Order: sequence, then structure tokens, then C-alpha cells
Amino acid sequence: MSKIYDKLEVCMKSIRKQTDFKPETALILGSGLGDYADEIRIEQTVAYTEIEGFPVSTVAGHKGRFVFGYVKETPVVIMQGRVHYYEGYPMADVVLPTRLMGLMGAKKLILTNAAGGVNPDYRPGDFMLITDHITTGVPSPLIGANADELGVRFPDMSEVYSLRMRGIIKQEAAKLGIGLREGVYVQLTGPAYETPAEVRMCRGWGGDAVGMSTACEAMAARHMGTEVCGISCITNLAAGLSSAQLDHKEVQETADRVAGQFKALVTAVVSSI
Repeated sequence: MSKIYDKLEVCMKSIRKQTDFKPETALILGSGLGDYADEIRIEQTVAYTEIEGFPVSTVAGHKGRFVFGYVKETPVVIMQGRVHYYEGYPMADVVLPTRLMGLMGAKKLILTNAAGGVNPDYRPGDFMLITDHITTGVPSPLIGANADELGVRFPDMSEVYSLRMRGIIKQEAAKLGIGLREGVYVQLTGPAYETPAEVRMCRGWGGDAVGMSTACEAMAARHMGTEVCGISCITNLAAGLSSAQLDHKEVQETADRVAGQFKALVTAVVSSI
């Protein structure tokens, strides 16, 4: 048995001592969406600090707990606060919660994030449906001995973000009158915001938005066969595309401004996928 799977089993036993809830869908909430979990029909919560061997998020605005409950009739587990690579954790720990939710029973994963707009046509407050990603700027969560219990050594990544789920998201956004961009998400390490030169690099690679999370989680989820979709909230224009200085306060304010629409879309998607 691999060390990665050993650690997952320790965490899983710790959670099962507190709840036997079996979710169908998992959600990871980014900046500005954290309180969505407080609005569902909650069955139980488990703080990350109560899970043996579990990495704990240190980012302001991220509560740091699993919320188990129902979005309408769909049983879900929501990660209220994610762990980032820039917090100093090895990548295997960054994606541990994603893998753990899969072991809990979730077969579908909805990823959300706050991202910087690299595409010059984007504006703060836009939503972007992630069609693909670029992870060249961060270590792969699959580096090292393969966890055969989770998936194969060389997994196919030709469709990380499910075409089926993307179709449903587009339908639900249209019903709600929510505009939806479609584009490629680039993950870099953070915690510093990108330089103008790095933003030009991301655009040259074919990226439309850039952030510090999500793609590594999507890769780990696909490795274990979880169906994945992702939505970015464009909270700011990346460096060099505007004269504004970048700070986390701006990110949070923009995310908060469009949170109502984001929550409505997530609810509709969870109920339809």
C-alpha cells in the first residue's frame, strides 16, 4: 500500500468516527463563496483540525471544515476552505482533501475559484467555465510513487473537465440569465500575484485566467476517476492589463459582489448533474 493511500486511510477513519454521511457530489469553495455551505441543509460539519493527519488552510476567509448536507435533494460534501501549495504543504497534501472526498463516495466534483483575468476581453465579475487547464507552473500531484489504489500510473488528461457537466453548466447559466465565458485556467504557485511578464507568458500559453489552486485538484480527481467541472470568478484583471494594484481585498470584494449569482448557479448545477 502506498504512503499516500496510508495517509488517506488514517484521515478517512478519523472522519468516519464522526459521520457516516455518503455524498454524491463534492464541492470546493473558493474566495467569496465560502458562506454558500452555511446556506444548505446541513447534516454535520467536521473541522479540519479534528481530522488526524489533515492539512489545515491558513488563508483568511477560508473557514477550514467539511460541511455534509443536501443541496435540495442531492447529498454533498463541501470543502469550506481549501489548502494551497503556497502555504508550504507538499502537493500530495494539497490534493489530499480532494482524494478524501472521492473516497467518501463523491463521484462528481465541482471546483470554484477566484482568478485573475488574463484574456483582455474579461472584466471583474465575469464567470468563466473552465474548459481546460495548464499546470506547467506547479508540481504535479502525481509525481512520486503511484497510488495504485487510486488510479493508473499514466492517466489520460484529454478531458479533465467533463463535456457533459460543462453542457449542463451552460444550460443552467442561460436559464438564470448569467453570462458565462469559457476558457483555459492557468495555475501558478502564488502567493505573490503574477508579474506583467508572467501574465504575458500565460496568455502566450493559451490561458484566459490565472490563479493559485484548482488545476492540481482537478488532476488528482481525474486520476481516481472522479468527473470534474470548474468555474472561475474573474475578480481582477491580471497585472499589466490595468493600472490597479492587486490585493486580496479587491479579490474578496469582487467575489462578494457577484456571490449571489455564483450561489444560484452552483445550486442549479448541483441539482442537475
